Amino acid sequence: MSGTEQPPAFGLSFDPRALSDLLAAPSDIRDLALAQLQDVVNARLFGPRLLGELADCRKLYVDHRNAWRIVYAQRPAPTGSAYRAEIHVVAVRPRERHEVYSITRKRLGITHRPLSALAHAARSRSPQLEPRREAPKPTPPSYAPPGLLRPVAPPSLRGRAR
Repeated sequence: MSGTEQPPAFGLSFDPRALSDLLAAPSDIRDLALAQLQDVVNARLFGPRLLGELADCRKLYVDHRNAWRIVYAQRPAPTGSAYRAEIHVVAVRPRERHEVYSITRKRLGITHRPLSALAHAARSRSPQLEPRREAPKPTPPSYAPPGLLRPVAPPSLRGRAR
């Protein structure tokens, strides 16, 4: 490190399976991933936040085709660390069929997939599919006297003395 370089802003840790992912990746993907992680650790790059149950994580697009992803979380560094926070890499996998996100859920121990409001609405049964029922015909209330009821006319303003 030369005198002009700043020390890293964050520590770096890997889930052991994410390190295996990285070592198993093709060499060009591995080189790109390591360069991006260096930028993240030096606070020059932050990936977009994920949504839903992975909202505590961020993602990085590794290659120009956006076929590979790095999923990481920024968390407090362990006690005794030289850094206040660390970047914890959870997965380095292809995005195909959302594999990286399903692996991340498993590694973080997220077993259920709660439905979003939109997914719940899409899976629910439409009330318009219900068969139409006849509306009940209105009947006079049981306390009404027989015969027609006449409304009371409002008082007229004509013919009033001044």
